[in-house]
Amino acid sequence: MTRLTRADLDALPAYVPGRNVADVARELGLAEAIKLASNEVPFGPLPGVPEAVATAVTQSHRYPDMGVVQLRDRLASRYGVTGDRVVTGCGSVALAEILAKATCLPGDEIVYSWRSFEAYPIIAAGIGATSVKVPNTAGHSHDLTAMADAITDRTRLVIVCNPNNPTGTSVRKAELDRFLDTVPSDVLVVLDEAYREFVTDDQVPDGLATYGDRPNVVVLRTMSKAWGLAGLRMGFLVAQPEVAGAIRKVLTPFSTSLVAQAAALAALDAEAEVTRRCAIIINERERVTEALRKLLPDVPTSQANFVWLPLGDRAAEFGAACEKRGVIVRPFAGDGVRVTIGTPEENDAFLAAAESAL
Repeated sequence: MTRLTRADLDALPAYVPGRNVADVARELGLAEAIKLASNEVPFGPLPGVPEAVATAVTQSHRYPDMGVVQLRDRLASRYGVTGDRVVTGCGSVALAEILAKATCLPGDEIVYSWRSFEAYPIIAAGIGATSVKVPNTAGHSHDLTAMADAITDRTRLVIVCNPNNPTGTSVRKAELDRFLDTVPSDVLVVLDEAYREFVTDDQVPDGLATYGDRPNVVVLRTMSKAWGLAGLRMGFLVAQPEVAGAIRKVLTPFSTSLVAQAAALAALDAEAEVTRRCAIIINERERVTEALRKLLPDVPTSQANFVWLPLGDRAAEFGAACEKRGVIVRPFAGDGVRVTIGTPEENDAFLAAAESAL
């Protein structure tokens, strides 16, 4: 049979989403299950978002503003940059894909820490680039020294996920300063800050405020997490104008939908509520971490809206044990388990499952 797709994609693992809550509940005969496998916030849409979405839907027969001018300018004003530096897209992961497309030709290298966001190897393979995976430190964080050493003449893109998904660990300003000073000026560094709103360590820098003026730095942000728009897919990046302009050339036209634009504008009006919700998540994160360390002492400190259990080969077994109790977590086979922080009641159910499993 004639092959119609690339043979190298056979070796690429598919992105694994969290299991469907209804499926798990039905399989177990439960009234409902708890999903802590996807890094969402549990509090529902922000005030004003459902109304904005409902209004936008009445115009869904029209194309959205391809330039995303109103939202772009609103984001630019909030983050203290000019509008020509902001690019929006279908979530920050889609923008990471576009960045790879804008910087790499087949055979070029993308350097990133591993384990980190599972979409990175998929993005690299999708454009025929070579993944250079640099092992995490013993503390489950980026080894920036080793990442710098891994850069070659073929490297076009380096990704630093800070805080890191799925381990929740962060790199601090002093080490990030040294790293960025080492990276060649013709290599683009992406600071993936999808979880920035949950950071409480004042030594973990705001990449945009601290490094946004560097020509070879791009900062990725998302509105899927703290801003509660995971189901509407809304992300943005901030880069220098010439980089942003090149990215727009390869951006999928109309990729920021009319509904997503309206929802994002409404969400930006509810910033006080975002802050309140983040504070709840942060408090619960600390409580869950403290309880878990009584069962598993080497749980790392998280600066995200999830925690990491470094269970190694026991990860799948732990995930299955939690699921039997109606709590869906996210095992990474051979490495560990990521658990999203939910409501206090959901977290209590997880902790009970974890105590039983461990």
